[in-house]
Order: sequence, then C-alpha cells, then structure tokens
Amino acid sequence: MSQLKEHIKKVSSEFLPDIIAIRRHLHANPELSFEEHKTSAFIASKLKEYGIPFKTGFVKTGIVATIEGKNSGKKTIALRADMDALPIDEKNDVPYRSKNKGIMHACGHDVHSASLLGVARILQSCKNEFEGTIRLIFQPGEEKIPGGASLMIKEGVLEDPRPLGILAQHVFPSLEAGKVGFRKGMYMASTDELYLTIKGKGGHAAMPDEYKNPIFIAARVLEEVTLRINSEREKRNLPTVVAFGKFEAKGATNVIPVTANIEGTFRTMNEDWRKEAHAIMREVASKVAKENGGEAEFRIEKGYPFLVNDELLTSRAQTAAEIYLGKENVVDLPVRMTAEDFSFYTHVIPGCFYRLGTGNISKGITSGVHTPTFDIDEKALETGMGLMAWIAISELSSQIPK
Repeated sequence: MSQLKEHIKKVSSEFLPDIIAIRRHLHANPELSFEEHKTSAFIASKLKEYGIPFKTGFVKTGIVATIEGKNSGKKTIALRADMDALPIDEKNDVPYRSKNKGIMHACGHDVHSASLLGVARILQSCKNEFEGTIRLIFQPGEEKIPGGASLMIKEGVLEDPRPLGILAQHVFPSLEAGKVGFRKGMYMASTDELYLTIKGKGGHAAMPDEYKNPIFIAARVLEEVTLRINSEREKRNLPTVVAFGKFEAKGATNVIPVTANIEGTFRTMNEDWRKEAHAIMREVASKVAKENGGEAEFRIEKGYPFLVNDELLTSRAQTAAEIYLGKENVVDLPVRMTAEDFSFYTHVIPGCFYRLGTGNISKGITSGVHTPTFDIDEKALETGMGLMAWIAISELSSQIPK
C-alpha cells in the first residue's frame, strides 16, 4: 500500500494543473440547482476522455461513473460530488469569475466536482492495484429542497449492488489548505423551511381604530414562536435553531397592508423533537395571531434530515487520512447546525462526510461559503483528489463485511 500511496501523491501533483483548469471552467460557468445541463455535459466529456464508463440522466443532469478494479464484485463503495451553484452575484476579481450574472459557485461545488474528476483519473491509473468497484456520483440540486440526493436515491443510485459505504468532502475555508477534518457520529442538523403569512386588516395609517396591523401581529408571533422553541430547547437539551431572515409587508408610510410574509429556518438533530416542534410553531403562531386580531398561515417545507457519520467508516477514513497527510493535518470537528443533503445517503447506507481545508490566511483567502467573495487556495485540489482516492482504495482494502 505504501507504493500505491506514493503513486497517488505523484499523479495528484501531475494532474493538479488540469484539475485547476477544470475547477476554473466550472467556476466561471455556474448553473443553479437542477439546471446543471452544461456542467453535466462537461463532466461527461471529461469522463469519456479518461475512458471511464458512466451513465447520465439521473434526475436529468446527474451522472454515475464506475471504476472496476480486480475482482470487481468483491466490494463496492461510492463517492459523491455535488454540481449546483447559488443565486449570488460574484464579487471576486479573478480570471475565472462567474460569467453568469447572479449565479456563483459560492459553496465550492465546483471544487467538489473537479476533485472527483481528479479522483476518477487517479483511480483509473491504478485500477489494477486494488480489488472492488468504486461508484462516482455527480449529483445535481444539493442546494434546493427536496435535494438531489433524495431524488437520486429514488432513481436507484445506491442499488445494483448497494455500496457498503459512501463518502463525500466539502470545502472548509476556516481550515488551511492541506488539512482536513472529521467527526464521527452526529455531525449536521436537519433543516426545514418556514413560510409564515400573517393576515390582518389594512387601512389608512392615521386611523388605527379601523385596521389590524399585520406587521405588529407578525412581530408578536415571531417573538412568541422563538421564545417557545428556545425554552423547549433548553428544557430538552437538544441542539435547535429557529431563525427568520425575511420579512415582507408591502405597505407605505401611510398605508397599513393586509398581509405580512415571513420566511425562516428550523434545524435540529432529533426527529421526534423535529415533528413536535413543527406542531408547536403552528399552534403558537395561530394562537398569538388570533389574540391580536389576525390570522396565521404557517407552511413548513420539510427539508433534509440530520447527517450522521457512521462511526466505523469515519474512523477508518480518518485513519487513512492520517496515514496519507500526517496526523498533524487531520483535525476533529465540532457539531454544526448547518445542513447538507448528503444526509439522505447516511440514512440508507453508512456514510462519511468530511471537510477539505481550502483557506489560506497569508493569501487573504478567508471568505466563508455562501458569500460573494468566497474562493479557495487551489492547492487544496491536490489534497482533495489524492486523499479521496486514497481513502477509497483503503476502504476497499479494509476488513469490512461483504
């Protein structure tokens, strides 16, 4: 295995300029969730160039490629990268700046896809040196409910045969390039979208006896919902977030509108509490609105489940990372209240979702994901493709049940 590790490191370095070019092409040509048609075609062209068999058409733009080593039926594991971008207008002044106004790879999915293409090329170069099969999943729509992962699972991406495990990596700008992070067990929260409409009675602002201001009612509702959920969170000692980030009421200085519309998010790590909290929020909103002369319509779009990293798979992957990068470059991660649709996979088969350091303070590369100035130290691509290839081969070589 040591010779194979050195081979992977060598070709990762050799392939880096090409993978950087791929990442820059993807970054400059971002597409929104479930609209990744050109991205998909580009990835398919690269797989064809590498001589790797693949199938297209999963959830329209998804791709599944297969690399078979010796004794290909022995074990199968899966690797996943997402492809979609975000509705953000990029502010970076770089040659590969987004050409599509209002759309940007601000969450690093260009990095994930480019890295997985690098992994594909590495594995193809040494497929006679390992046993088993590696399935490469290029997935659309991670950023948008219901999540491309859930739809690809429905279309059979985890069948024929079912992989023994699945791995994915995600950019992490607060960690220096060259480092990675892992967490065993519960790692990320479930996420639901909250849509609240408060109906009052509109009118002239100078005649308060003749209207019921939905803005005032909405403010009371938001306060009471937040207080109740936070109180329950403390009593139950369960990680929970309820937050509202959009408030729209189209009145004027002297016009009281009829309705106010609010949008927010609810996140937790316990499915029983998640279900109960939904009922509590609806009940509190309705009660408070009615007490203040209005009505509440509370729609909850159920999103992704919590993400749990399989203890054994993640432990093996972390050990493989320490062997490949050195223990000093592998860190333990805390629980996060962010969410990821990779969680759907982890509720079907053992999964490991780890973080790829992409920051570089000395170069000023520090912006967080989902911001218009997000970028990476592209040296991280060498780590991203090499490490994932090494973990995949290590996992196929490990003594796990058939």
